[in-house]
Amino acid sequence: MGSNTGSVGFGAQIRQSPFFEATRRWGATGFSVYNHMYIPRDFGDPERNFRNLIERAILCDVSVERQVEITGPDAARFAQLLTPRNLSSLQVGQCKYVLLTTQEGGIINDPVLLRLGENHFWFSLADSDALLWAKGVAAFAGLSVEIREPDVSPLQLQGPRSLDIMKALFGETIEQLKYFWLIETDLDGIPVVVSRTGWSSERGYEIYLRDGALGDRLWERIMEAGEPFGLQPGHTSTIRRIEGAMLSYHADMDIHTNPFELGLDRLVDLEMEAPFIGREALAAIKAKGVARLLVGLEMDGPPLPRPNDRHWPLLSDGRQVGHVTSAVYSPRLEKNIALGMAEIGCSALGTALTVVEQEGARTASVVEKPFFDPKKKIASA
Repeated sequence: MGSNTGSVGFGAQIRQSPFFEATRRWGATGFSVYNHMYIPRDFGDPERNFRNLIERAILCDVSVERQVEITGPDAARFAQLLTPRNLSSLQVGQCKYVLLTTQEGGIINDPVLLRLGENHFWFSLADSDALLWAKGVAAFAGLSVEIREPDVSPLQLQGPRSLDIMKALFGETIEQLKYFWLIETDLDGIPVVVSRTGWSSERGYEIYLRDGALGDRLWERIMEAGEPFGLQPGHTSTIRRIEGAMLSYHADMDIHTNPFELGLDRLVDLEMEAPFIGREALAAIKAKGVARLLVGLEMDGPPLPRPNDRHWPLLSDGRQVGHVTSAVYSPRLEKNIALGMAEIGCSALGTALTVVEQEGARTASVVEKPFFDPKKKIASA
């Protein structure tokens, strides 16, 4: 997210989504690159985008969430091999947030896993080359699986009016779709998968287009249905996702971060019988304890003019004890809020720290996270 400060040069080496031209037609002026594809990052004022999200609804092109599709007789075993989260109770039609870990316990990716059939899975990716990782693992796993990137491109319809818009599109029965579940269906002949998921901390849906040639048609159909409900084109809101303490790969974690440092112990099951990559390393990390933790921070001073575009040093008594990973001003909370990785001795609530950003130093305090709607009642309602 951020303002467009110059012309955008598009090249053939970066992929364009099926909704690329539609987003430009509807006002996208700034793009960044995510999973080797352009993603719209600027539809004007980011605070207006935030207000559109929390007051009505926005439609976001998130085709950059590429899918790693796993099929074949051993698909379920292979999916479990990739993640330390126990998948034994994952039903057909259900989704789960998972981590993909290395043999050292580092995080490769933090996708949403969708189970479309007994032996049919999609890992809906964050920004890293997890397809190559999965193919590399498969080459030596000795399991009967097929791994590919299918022609699947998701949109996110997020916000309090999203259910009204979905009813207009799919009928009243869509209200029965439970949080983190999916259905396979079509919209006026357009094949889609619909899930009650999204990267916004608001109620919302993801609509996975299964035929890239129909992207323009699907975008316009949704915008038309949403007009009576105030639907606006938009982009994933940095303000809202930090309010909800939603993590961003490469910003808040990377391959050198383990799940316990993020407080995501619930996504690691060291007791299950099924093998998974990183079990021994994660068991050792848990037994030893972590040296740092991801914390919530409130920072003083004037409103941040924009989100951070780099990690800012985090100091205690003049000594660096970590770094700020994600920071933004929340107009709703009227506070500068941030996520940061801090040494364990500086992670207790109320700890006073100093943040060094481009404009100078700010005092900060460790606080509870998420910063808004901590029980995630809005998204799961």
